[in-house]
Amino acid sequence: MDEALQREMLALLPRLRRFACALTGSVDRGEDLLQTTCERAIAQIHQFQPGTRLDSWMYRIARNSFLNDQRARGVRTAHLNEVSQSESSVFDGNRAMESHLTYEAVAQFVARLPEEQRSVLLLVCVEGLSYREVAEITDLPVGTITSRLGRARQALKEWMERENGD
Repeated sequence: MDEALQREMLALLPRLRRFACALTGSVDRGEDLLQTTCERAIAQIHQFQPGTRLDSWMYRIARNSFLNDQRARGVRTAHLNEVSQSESSVFDGNRAMESHLTYEAVAQFVARLPEEQRSVLLLVCVEGLSYREVAEITDLPVGTITSRLGRARQALKEWMERENGD
């Protein structure tokens, strides 16, 4: 593997870690998924096509590894644990508690989404990837990505309305 590819792969690690932790619902399981992703990427680097996006290729490896692990374990649902948050220099207890409660509520909601909606939501809304990029990662048509994201957003909207009593 050439040096430029190694540097690019290393630069992707924080984004892949965030995606893996959110996808698995656990920092520990996310770290395991990240390690599996890196191992598979290095072992299969000959399959990477120069001129294509390394991030898309590695996200696809991470997602496929996650799905394979879920099938092997028979696990159908996962719960998101709080990913460590950075400390600020000024601590506002009320604001911190509100943020924590909001985070927990949203994390629990996201964990209840079907995996196909959760993956798309995380890749688009957390990782900032385009619909086309997500379609490449998941090997699905853009229309399917749009539909899954729409269903996830609709479910979020309905959940928020129930939570707010609207």
